[in-house]
Amino acid sequence: MPSKKTSSKKSSARKSASKKSSATKKSSAKKGSASKKSAAKKSSARKKSTGRKYSPKASKSVEREMRAMKQGKLKSGRSGKKVTNRKQAIAIGLSEARKKGAKVPPGKKSSKKSSKS
Repeated sequence: MPSKKTSSKKSSARKSASKKSSATKKSSAKKGSASKKSAAKKSSARKKSTGRKYSPKASKSVEREMRAMKQGKLKSGRSGKKVTNRKQAIAIGLSEARKKGAKVPPGKKSSKKSSKS
């Protein structure tokens, strides 16, 4: 029997604690809404551009190169070897789009290999 009494005391203590926390949440919610609005203004000011990262023109050139690769007609730059890698086909498409002036982010800088003589 004593175990029931202790459990009822614990549950009543939990209820009173939850009431206190809900009251503090409501008061902090009012204060937090003003700070959320200012944070939203700051984040929108930080964003440089909203919209597409790659232009539709760029995606069409990539599609064209992928189709050529699947047909086995896509050749790489100087060597003229057949391209079989999907990533390489995408890189060729984006490179051509950059040359044409489409909106494409700059490519990664490749590190030059040092030749040992």
